[in-house]
Amino acid sequence: METKSRKVSSFQIGATYIGVTIGAGFASGQEVLQFFAFFGQDSFPALLLTTVMFVFFGWLVLRLGALLKATSHREVIMHASGKSLGVVVDIVITFFLFGSFTVMLAGAGASVEQQFGISPLAGTLGMAVISLVTVLFGLTGIVSAMSVLVPVMVIGVLGVFVGVQIVSPLTLQEVLAFNLPNAAVMPSWPLSAATYVSYNMLVAVAVLSPLGASAGMGRRLKDGALLGGVGLGLGILVINLVLMSIPQSAGFPIPMIYIANQIFPLAGVLYTMVLVMAIYTTAVGGLYGFSARVADVLGKNNFRSGVLVTVLLAVIASQVGFTILVRFLYTGLGIGGFLMLGGLLYNFFRGGLRRPRPDPVH
Repeated sequence: METKSRKVSSFQIGATYIGVTIGAGFASGQEVLQFFAFFGQDSFPALLLTTVMFVFFGWLVLRLGALLKATSHREVIMHASGKSLGVVVDIVITFFLFGSFTVMLAGAGASVEQQFGISPLAGTLGMAVISLVTVLFGLTGIVSAMSVLVPVMVIGVLGVFVGVQIVSPLTLQEVLAFNLPNAAVMPSWPLSAATYVSYNMLVAVAVLSPLGASAGMGRRLKDGALLGGVGLGLGILVINLVLMSIPQSAGFPIPMIYIANQIFPLAGVLYTMVLVMAIYTTAVGGLYGFSARVADVLGKNNFRSGVLVTVLLAVIASQVGFTILVRFLYTGLGIGGFLMLGGLLYNFFRGGLRRPRPDPVH
């Protein structure tokens, strides 16, 4: 398993952070709608809180990864949460990583079936092969892919925003008129923002931990976390504004593709490509994180074989169906995410960023 390559830059850290976080739910607009837009004007303080949390917790994970020379999320979680709680959080994260990869494979199949009318298995297998090849190149392969694709995805989201401005310019009155808090996934905007960060960090921690070790100590960790967190916040802001200005989009499974199609038909096709990229970046994050954790148990020399077996099992599991998998996977994830964030906070306030203690025995 490759983690000790040349030092990564702040841009690469930020791009990787964004890439493993913005999955199908983010790019489709559905997550932003459920966690932010439905709160109307309150979505903006929620966005600010989310951005601050992404920057802070991203930096915590990166720094702990560097201090502990982490090869997976396990070292960071055990150090931050202690052995007893750490075991629980580790199990939740490891389960979620495999589940996330499986859901992304199913999502790729569902996307190509809906947009192009071809067999969902073709989309699933295609995503599985691309993810497999990327992860076999180790952390370097993931960082390289994120550094290229994340700017493209950002341009795609901004393109929809600009297109909406040209076709139907946003007005402050339209944006402020959108307010459906009862339809939101959480009862209040602070809880919604915190929950959104908590479950997204479950995937991010699996890649940021070894990435911190690869980057080493230095300012690049803070700069990378800042770039990634602010980038995520701005991305959510842009999608939030677009969704609030076109309220009818809330009635569609993939609001952003609906909006893109309102600009001109080709825009819908192009944005579907952005959505597939987002699925890919999250898929490789889940696959790498799960395989790295398995390699901790079975031995580093078994990383590649572990990746192959994981892909095979995920392809089989993905045939259950995208909707069923999503409903099952996200049950209880908020609890696991809050346990992890709580452990990181506890570690921060007790000075654990300066005093790494011996890693517990497996």
